[in-house]
Amino acid sequence: MEQTCEKCGNASQITLNYGPHYYCKEHFTDFFERRVRKTIRKFGLIKPQEKLLVGVSGGKDSMLVLYLLHKYYKDSNPIEAVIIDEGIPGYRDKAIELAIEGCEQWNIPYTVQKFEKEFGITDMQIMKKMAVNKDLGKSCCAFCGPFRRTILNKQAQETKADKLVTGHNLDDEAQSILMNVMDNHSEKFFRLGAIVNSQKEQGMVPRIKPLYECPEKEIIAYCMMNSIPHYSEKCCPLGSKAKRNDYRAFLNDFELKYPGTKFSVLAFLQGAQKSVAPLTSTVMETCDGCGQPSPSKQCNSCRNLEKLHATKGEGTVVESAGKSCNELKQEAT
Repeated sequence: MEQTCEKCGNASQITLNYGPHYYCKEHFTDFFERRVRKTIRKFGLIKPQEKLLVGVSGGKDSMLVLYLLHKYYKDSNPIEAVIIDEGIPGYRDKAIELAIEGCEQWNIPYTVQKFEKEFGITDMQIMKKMAVNKDLGKSCCAFCGPFRRTILNKQAQETKADKLVTGHNLDDEAQSILMNVMDNHSEKFFRLGAIVNSQKEQGMVPRIKPLYECPEKEIIAYCMMNSIPHYSEKCCPLGSKAKRNDYRAFLNDFELKYPGTKFSVLAFLQGAQKSVAPLTSTVMETCDGCGQPSPSKQCNSCRNLEKLHATKGEGTVVESAGKSCNELKQEAT
């Protein structure tokens, strides 16, 4: 039996099993956008006149959040974008092209920041070093993530942004919740949320997630129905061994069998956070290597750079180990 839209009676173009809900294109678009606006209001993510810096990869999540922010805040909030080039030929370069096209289409100023310029190394070179030194781990993500966060926060500082916007969605958050539970990272667990890093006075620009309550499949559907340009040819070729993939598969399997599982995981986090006293803000220091805020005298990015540059062999950009982050960057540029 053909399903019809629960709002207008026309043929349904999408089914949301957790409802279940049936929508045509017009009413699904309205449903989706109302959820995003509700998330922004509920968690107080954006205030009038605040400057927003959006981290844009060219993928569906970041392109959609950039599009929606432009649609609803272009007349009330200055918006800029930062595009990070990690150095993955045949993958990131294509995504960056789409990210730039989107920024230019919506008249949003943007900056492209490269791993090679900022850190003296690319993701491909990191992988070559990992092949030489097994102690560096199995997944490039352990290095790429901190490097990306460093660039995002630094760019937010330099552009005087009030909020740093990312495209993290419901699936991402549910995966992070389970990962922190399984790895016994209770402090990280309680610091998850729609807004993180609220210590702006200590140099950490607050990161906000407008798509925090949006399932990944619905983001894909919205982009397809509304012709939002984005890169979708393949996933990152360097992330195949990331632990997060196992949590993604597990949650997707449970969502298929028990619709609404991901929303339940998110609700559990929020309930747990309400039942305990708010965590006190971590007192941030200044990293001796790069000058960025850090819980200790050496940030994760500089610590990772030391490990990478101490590994000789193929992929080495700077052969001298034990140098500071700034010294390594100066030699690489």
